[in-house]
Amino acid sequence: MNSFWQKLKTTLAMIKFEHTLFALPFAFLGAVMAADGLPTLSQVLWITVAMFGARSAAMTFNRIIDRNFDAANPRTANRELPSGKLSVSFAWAFFFVSVALFEVAAYMLNWLTFALSPVALLSVLGYSYAKRFTSLAHLILGWALAISPTAAWIAVRGAIDSEVPLLLSLLVMMWTAGFDVLYACQDFEYDKKAGLRSIPARFGIKGAMMIARLFHVQAFIVLMFLYLVTDLGWLAFLGVVAVGALMIYQHTLVKPNDLSKMNAAFFTTNAFVSVILFITFGGAVFLAKLN
Repeated sequence: MNSFWQKLKTTLAMIKFEHTLFALPFAFLGAVMAADGLPTLSQVLWITVAMFGARSAAMTFNRIIDRNFDAANPRTANRELPSGKLSVSFAWAFFFVSVALFEVAAYMLNWLTFALSPVALLSVLGYSYAKRFTSLAHLILGWALAISPTAAWIAVRGAIDSEVPLLLSLLVMMWTAGFDVLYACQDFEYDKKAGLRSIPARFGIKGAMMIARLFHVQAFIVLMFLYLVTDLGWLAFLGVVAVGALMIYQHTLVKPNDLSKMNAAFFTTNAFVSVILFITFGGAVFLAKLN
């Protein structure tokens, strides 16, 4: 039994469970905006389970599929599968359990979430193969994360009956693509050597950083549109300003000849973005109901 729990702990470390913070607040925000307040406890529970299942399945699948690449890359060679800390068979078992959790959660929400669940699953799993074929892999990852707010909207309303979840998803897509391009700069040399496709491998680190900035400018423009469409007042506007400042700050931390602060730029800054938008836009929904 102790061996099982140790393997489970190692698996959660492998999929960086704590990074669920990137996408989960966006799903909750989509749910709050769809409900125009608090979703039901059942909806919150099953949205959370669906998010855990989908992300766990996607990350585990990615680690399994990429384990040979990870073993050959000095930055990732110590990951759980290439280093032998975790067996591939246990990782596959965790993957199938995660898929089952996701499907059960989708079924428990409503018929449309269940009907669309294969699309979501194929999207989050398909990213693992993207770098083998296209430099647009960063946008494909963005799409995978961008599903969450619209999926949560559907989970609450059973339909896409507004432009709000689509704008929220487009924001997540461009924001994710931007920070993923920055993160991929660390693997510039290895990606070129291994024949993997990424924006840094194709355009160089300096060019990739310019493209990452462009993606984040686009994300900010979409955020402004979201603010104007929802008309949620001063608290939401504070969120717009704070996220804009964080995006700018993120790009001051990394330079073409100095990637030493990449972890701060990637993990810390981006975790704040999703939480800030959930607090400010979500809080503004409740303030609007009071007025």
